[in-house]
Amino acid sequence: MKIQWPHYSNNKSFASDNNAGIHPTILEAIHKANHGQFVAYGDDPYTQEALRVFQQIFGENTRTFFVYNGTGANITGLACGTKSYHSILTTDTAHIVCDECGSPEKITGCSIKQVSNTLGKLSPKQLHGFLECKGIEHHSQPKIISITQATELGTVYTPQEVKAICDFAHQNDMYVHVDGARIANAAATLQLSLKAITIDCGVDMLSFGGTKNGLAYGEALVFASQKLAQDALFVRKQNAQLASKMRFISAQFLAYFEQDLWIQNATQANQMAKYLEQCIQLHLPLLVVTKPVESNAVFVRLPETKALLMQQASFFYSWDLTNSEYRWMTSFDTTKKDVEEFVQQMKKILTD
Repeated sequence: MKIQWPHYSNNKSFASDNNAGIHPTILEAIHKANHGQFVAYGDDPYTQEALRVFQQIFGENTRTFFVYNGTGANITGLACGTKSYHSILTTDTAHIVCDECGSPEKITGCSIKQVSNTLGKLSPKQLHGFLECKGIEHHSQPKIISITQATELGTVYTPQEVKAICDFAHQNDMYVHVDGARIANAAATLQLSLKAITIDCGVDMLSFGGTKNGLAYGEALVFASQKLAQDALFVRKQNAQLASKMRFISAQFLAYFEQDLWIQNATQANQMAKYLEQCIQLHLPLLVVTKPVESNAVFVRLPETKALLMQQASFFYSWDLTNSEYRWMTSFDTTKKDVEEFVQQMKKILTD
């Protein structure tokens, strides 16, 4: 049977870094891992070496588990640190609140308490009120603070901000989980190691993302201690996150860290976001950049009627329609030419 493959424009999308393809180095790593047969479910040399690399990066006391996707990493980590009568504290823009179809609540049984965000972030000061219910049987008990790095608004927590949250959590018998779908972009902005912005700050568990930064699929769940990770083998399996052909996830991470591909990709995406911001200010003065550009996201305010025309020409997502706010994302494969062509396309629509 002959299949008619869809044909798409070569124009780069600014809708999401999920829309980018696979980095050629990662694709080659998958291809290499496809030769021969190996024991399944992680008992293969690729996985064992990748686990060793993660331990080198995050510390010898850490333990890592590979999963299929970011939601899988989040729900597995959160489930390992909670009982059903616990609650999880996070921002009202968090992925576990807005974009995971209620799976964190379903899997953990926990209540998720939302905190108003300040440019995507939360602070210890906002969390003190949740301590009033501790020890009271009528209320769910706060157990995990979940933050996103880089945030859903493209901003980046400093190590001092993360440490302050971790100190508050540990003083009150809580854990800190980091949704690190774009952790590489945060590290590129801060120009610090992955360990320095997570484990060294006191983070207890990290959903380590790669799909938005050049991988085909697959994420990692990193625990700061063996104790917290003791149930992860079984929780991962129950959550349908145990890959039988795990080597195809592991091989990607080996290539990702080899010769620092992870930071090169993130740096490119971040630089293109800053370049996009500069081009907007230079060529699209009627638009307002509404958030600090600290990673690979640019938020803009533009007239809704023009936005609809722009989305037809080059699709992107709305963020806050009440304020006519939209999000443009750059990726590891975004170039200056892509940015310039996109901005010129938007300029033409705005001036017509």
